[in-house]
Amino acid sequence: MTEKTRALQNGADIIVDQLCKENIPYLFGVCGHGNVGFLDGAYKAANRIKTISVHHEQSAGYMADAYWKVRHEPAATFTSCGPGSANLVVALAAAMMDSSAFLAITGNVPTDQFNRNPFQETGQFFQGDFPSVIRPYVKRSYQPTRVDMVPLAVRQACQLMRSGRPGPVNLDVPLNVFVEEDEVEVAQPIHHMKQRSPGAPADLAAAVEMLLAAERPVIIAGQGLMLSEATEALTAFAEVARIPVVTSPNGKGAIDDRHELAFGTIGRNGTYAGNEASKGADVILALGFSFDDRATSAWLEGYTLAIPPSRLIQIDIDTFEIGKNYPAELGIVGDARASLEIMVEQARARLTGTPERTAAWLNKLQGDRAIWNKYQAQFIASDQMPLRPERLMHALSKSLPDNAIVASDVGVHHNWVIQMLETRRPRQLIHSWGFAAMGFATSGILGAKLAAPDRPCVAVVGDGSFLMTPHALLTAVEYDIPVVWVVWNNNGYCSIRDLQVGLFGGRELATGFIHDASQELFSADFAMMARSMGVESARIDEAGALEDALDHAIRANKPYLLEVPVDREIRPVGTGSWELPPLPNPEPNFRKALEAAGLKA
Repeated sequence: MTEKTRALQNGADIIVDQLCKENIPYLFGVCGHGNVGFLDGAYKAANRIKTISVHHEQSAGYMADAYWKVRHEPAATFTSCGPGSANLVVALAAAMMDSSAFLAITGNVPTDQFNRNPFQETGQFFQGDFPSVIRPYVKRSYQPTRVDMVPLAVRQACQLMRSGRPGPVNLDVPLNVFVEEDEVEVAQPIHHMKQRSPGAPADLAAAVEMLLAAERPVIIAGQGLMLSEATEALTAFAEVARIPVVTSPNGKGAIDDRHELAFGTIGRNGTYAGNEASKGADVILALGFSFDDRATSAWLEGYTLAIPPSRLIQIDIDTFEIGKNYPAELGIVGDARASLEIMVEQARARLTGTPERTAAWLNKLQGDRAIWNKYQAQFIASDQMPLRPERLMHALSKSLPDNAIVASDVGVHHNWVIQMLETRRPRQLIHSWGFAAMGFATSGILGAKLAAPDRPCVAVVGDGSFLMTPHALLTAVEYDIPVVWVVWNNNGYCSIRDLQVGLFGGRELATGFIHDASQELFSADFAMMARSMGVESARIDEAGALEDALDHAIRANKPYLLEVPVDREIRPVGTGSWELPPLPNPEPNFRKALEAAGLKA
């Protein structure tokens, strides 16, 4: 047994020391009177953990979220009481809905001022009640009110954020607990559980039997598969069983887009082949997929899915997800990677050669993919200005190095990224999916670069989303974080503009960036804004300059912003749908677009 030791320590030193033992490398945050004691602890440990001061607490959360998405290891944030921590809430919600783990250390008022309504105390009816503010958006909130409570709270918080389905955890610390001392047990390094528990072998064997008997099987890979780091096992199983693979938008990258069995994303802005595969399948294997509304065409039958008659096998580590939105004929609780590794061996044992039963199915889907590519090929060489979105997406796919990381912010450009960005490897594309928090990529790309310093990192951001957290550029310069922002400038919140125009007879209000008196489009000069913060920049004024400008920005190896005017009147072609009851769901328009282009499905 390890001998236990005790020492006189203050709360801040206990927290920081435990974070160092947990190999947490970064603290992202903003100072405030409620966390000055914590900052002193971080100062004393500056040779063991790096503190990065940002210009808005939301940015700190986005950086921690992106750090996890790229590395699958957590960082920590620090914020002060009152508005400081309230500013973190959106980022916590985004991380919670995307299963990103980080430790949010929030300061609170001193315990001896509880219930006296001091400066920035949260809670009219309960003392120091910031944990209630974020209760829906964290796995748990710990609030140690004495120094001797801190070691257990930190240890449990660090374990909980990683375990099971990952997610953010809050440590809410009153100001005095950071600085007061007590004799406490010195924490030992934590040996985290390696959670690779597969589903029950008999259930996995039944799943393999169903899939090998199917004529039109399909695998849907979701975010849970990515979190399980199961991409190699997925490809191996698909190749052995000759089963096509599609992904949820949040699972994009689970299989190389160039793989013969990869047919793209599904849902509202999925590919034509992707939605044809998922709605035409007789047996579906869903891996870590929550069947959310945008990935399923808002659960409208026959647009992306038809369950039943499709038979669903669902494997997930989270029991709550199984059968939540569609009835699972076979629901299996287990880790995706461990389960697939068993299923690969079971399939190999049953097959004596290359299975032929799916040949016609694969041939049909390959034809659908060819139709999709032929349709998009009409637009990718266009030289019009402002640019066609297809031209920009093609240039990004062509110009980005294979190991690049792309962070997409929220907006109409996000729909194009989901539909058209070629993704070659897992965690190559990161985004805020479940909560769709604007500003995520503008700030989060910094966390991505810190997580993968040897990989080029590019944020594709709309002008609307960029203006939510533009101060991230200052942070990049201050800490020499070389990332690229591609600002997709279409003068407005155009994803909402498109909904508004489409659903309300062409009427629009408050969705475009317009000078009120002249009614002319108006927005910032983003290239100039970047230069004012010390970031090198350029603006694309002719289509032919695009590829060279992207290449230069990436090779510059410094903070760099590229402003790209994009035609706001061109919408992503719909292969699925998205219903907002009681508003009517728009019909998929891809078949009409094919007819207009003289092509045939």
